[in-house]
Amino acid sequence: MIFISSLAHAAEPDAPTKAKLKMAPQWSLFDAQGNEVKSSDFKGKPLVIHFWATWCPYCKKLQPGLDKLYKKYQAQGLQMIAISSLEEEDAKPQEELTARGISFKTLINGDKVGMEKFFVSGTPTTFFINAQGQVVVATRLSDPNDPRLEQVVKSLLPN
Repeated sequence: MIFISSLAHAAEPDAPTKAKLKMAPQWSLFDAQGNEVKSSDFKGKPLVIHFWATWCPYCKKLQPGLDKLYKKYQAQGLQMIAISSLEEEDAKPQEELTARGISFKTLINGDKVGMEKFFVSGTPTTFFINAQGQVVVATRLSDPNDPRLEQVVKSLLPN
């Protein structure tokens, strides 16, 4: 796995964490309507998982760029899901994304999945997973226009 770090607010994870995330872990969470979504729902598909929080200014900055990539490459099979974590009790993550004009869905109460399965230490943290389930890149970038984001997305897609 490659870790693309933002110079502004991220550090590379330690080596044991990187070794543990060669393959994307199995997980199960719910959306705001109570529908269960599982990692197996995305089996065989390229997937971007974006860990975020409604209060995170870096997340707000990044999300329009992720959404642009999702809309551009969705027809080629790209899947994208947000996982909200570290929220205040009255937070409404899906309503927040919808109000911002973001088209991908978010799952809620992702603290345990983020920290224990993906070793997320802050938001935003975004994982790029290929169709074989391998974590290709993890990043804490918040620049929605960073060309490396699109390069990674393209690398996930069939030629």
